[in-house]
Amino acid sequence: MVTYLVSRHMGAVEWMTHMGHHYDKHLTHLENYDGLNPGDTLVGSLPINIVADLNEMGVRYVHLSLYIPESLRGMELSAAQLSELDAKLEAYEVKRIDNNRYG
Repeated sequence: MVTYLVSRHMGAVEWMTHMGHHYDKHLTHLENYDGLNPGDTLVGSLPINIVADLNEMGVRYVHLSLYIPESLRGMELSAAQLSELDAKLEAYEVKRIDNNRYG
């Protein structure tokens, strides 16, 4: 089983290391799901539809969660800023309930 960190943000990579969170491979982007296997873990901040795909494959998803104030949106955040914003890792399971309709 492999733990992947998916982030293009160096602050997130540094934060993971600083906080002592283990990962085996760092990817800057998830191009496709090749190489991912049931039992693997993926850490990142991914869209919900991709998380649903991963969960359907048996891949565990752990979200890098934080609340970013409007004044910091769109900026590269450092590991220290992530800590100040109380970043944390939270596991999620996402399941599609209806592929054809919304509402």
